Amino acid sequence: MDEVKVIVAHSERATLRVGDVFLKVDADQTRIDVEVEAMALAPVPTPRVLWRKPPVLAIAAVPGKALGRLGEPSTASPAAWAAAGAAIRKLHDAPLPPRPGRAGRDLDELAADLDGECELLVANGLLPADLVTRNRQVAEAALRPWPPAFTHGDLQIAHVFVDGEEITGIIDWSEAGQGDALYDLATLTLGHEDHLSDVIAGYGTDVDLDVIRAWWSLRSLLAVRWLVEHGFDPSAPGCEVDVLRSRM
Repeated sequence: MDEVKVIVAHSERATLRVGDVFLKVDADQTRIDVEVEAMALAPVPTPRVLWRKPPVLAIAAVPGKALGRLGEPSTASPAAWAAAGAAIRKLHDAPLPPRPGRAGRDLDELAADLDGECELLVANGLLPADLVTRNRQVAEAALRPWPPAFTHGDLQIAHVFVDGEEITGIIDWSEAGQGDALYDLATLTLGHEDHLSDVIAGYGTDVDLDVIRAWWSLRSLLAVRWLVEHGFDPSAPGCEVDVLRSRM
C-alpha cells in the first residue's frame, strides 16, 4: 500500500497524497464545484479529475516539479519562469468563467477587510504599527478598477509545475473565476521578486509594477493572522513578513 502523505491540513480543508492520487477533502462544496469547473475551462495544463464523492475530490498528480516554494530559493530556470508567464497570459486571455473568483472581490469590501485586518494586526501585537501603516499605503494602488480576466486566484509558485522549460500542470483551482489579472502575477511572484522580470517577459505585455507591489503588500497583510492561527509561520525567512519589510 502506498504511503499516505498529508500535503496540507487545517480546519477548512485537507489534501492527502496516496501514490499518484491527491485526495482533497473540503466541507465547502462550492470550492470543489469551482475547482472542477475551472479546470474544465482553463486553456492550460491542469490535473485530471479521477472521481468525486462529496466531500472528497480525487485528482491525478501532474508530472514535473513545483516552480518553487515560498521562503526558499527557486531552482527553476528563467525560461521556466517565463513559460509560467506565458501560460498565465493564455489563461487571462481565455473566455471569462461564469462567476467571480478570489481575485475579483468587490473593492469596497476588500478595502474594509484590509483596514479591519490592519487594526487587528497591530492590536494583537502581530506586526509593528509602522510596518502595517506603510504596507497599507502601498496596498492602496491595488484598489482600483480592473478589466475582468479568467484568473486562478491562488497562483502560488507551489501550484505551478514544470519539467525543464515546459509547464506541465497548474493545480488548486478552488479560488478561480473572474478577477484582476495582476493579482495572479503578484501571487506567483510573492517572495520571489527577482523572477518578476522573467514572468513579465513570458507574459508578453507591460504591467503596472506598482499594482503588483501593492498586491504583494495587500495579500501579505490579509494572510499573516490567518497563517498564525492555522499553525503556519509567516515570519519564516522569505515569507509574508519579509515581503512586508521589503516595502519599508
